[in-house]
Amino acid sequence: MTGLTLVSHHLCPYVQRAAIALAEKGVPFKRVTIDLANKPEWFTAISPLGKVPLLKVERPGREDAVLFESAVICEFIEETERAVPLHPADAVERARHRAWIEVASSILSDIYVIETMADPVRFERARETLTAKFARLEGVLGAGPYFAGEHFRLVDAAFAPAFRYFDVFDGIADLGILAGKPKVASWRSALAVRPSVRNAVEADYPARLRQFLDTQNSHLRSLMRAKARTKAAAGCISR
Repeated sequence: MTGLTLVSHHLCPYVQRAAIALAEKGVPFKRVTIDLANKPEWFTAISPLGKVPLLKVERPGREDAVLFESAVICEFIEETERAVPLHPADAVERARHRAWIEVASSILSDIYVIETMADPVRFERARETLTAKFARLEGVLGAGPYFAGEHFRLVDAAFAPAFRYFDVFDGIADLGILAGKPKVASWRSALAVRPSVRNAVEADYPARLRQFLDTQNSHLRSLMRAKARTKAAAGCISR
């Protein structure tokens, strides 16, 4: 493929999935980052749902195509760049991986609740839901280092952005969501050092995420600010 443009947002985990898949395939692409709070007119004109990612595909001699929804984009990348397969060859395993990609999407939805929920009771409910989902993952993971063994797959690309949130959450509060899950922990570590995963976001991603969290009227922001006050107080005492 030639002439691919990935329309992106700095924090969108679904954009990260597409960027990871393209990087794993070794496909060159341009990346255009927009502000979803101030969407440009050209974006709203081509995005049916007003969301990212979009993948603009140049087609010489024909009208350019615009693909939307991360699952569709990743499947398109898989179908058109077969030299580096990111789905299993076996039909049953391939379907199983697609099903777990849906679980990854549900986890991202739960994480959004964690980020934005003001009610501590509903926050706790979301925390418990996430804990249970990762416990189920612990039960299906094998020897690793990835979801299905030695080979990195699209299902790994789907889960990698979810783990990235916890790199920031861990510095805010001990949520206990990933605690006591050694296979999940090993998988998370393997994904974190993979170049395609590391390069799916810019270096300032953690700061941008913390800035976003600080704008939310959420229980997590309360925890974040309480920790900052404790740290500031400790600094005063140490001096």
